Amino acid sequence: MSITIYHNPHCSKSRQTLRILEQHGVTPTIVEYLTDVPSAADIERLLDLLGVDVRDIIRTGESTYTDLQLHDPNLGRAELVQAIVDNPILLQRPIVVSGDRATIGRPPNNVLSLL
Repeated sequence: MSITIYHNPHCSKSRQTLRILEQHGVTPTIVEYLTDVPSAADIERLLDLLGVDVRDIIRTGESTYTDLQLHDPNLGRAELVQAIVDNPILLQRPIVVSGDRATIGRPPNNVLSLL
């Protein structure tokens, strides 16, 4: 089973999700998305796999969200995806991908649905 985790090692939920995977014998591919920034195509793929709107994977509590006025309802999907690419701290974490399925590890036990 090939699993990828979009991971921020400074985030407790991300670390907990990684720990759950490892406890279940999974050694995932780790993408530290703050330094290995996903492309717009990567973000689009994640959205498709998650089956969610782009706003569902944006961290609205980040100051960058407010500074860029991303709450503006007139912003489209492409603009919001580009905002994530330009400011990866905005990406909800962790996101775990297994084949053609994905989940957000909030709460961390969400990852169990992929195992």
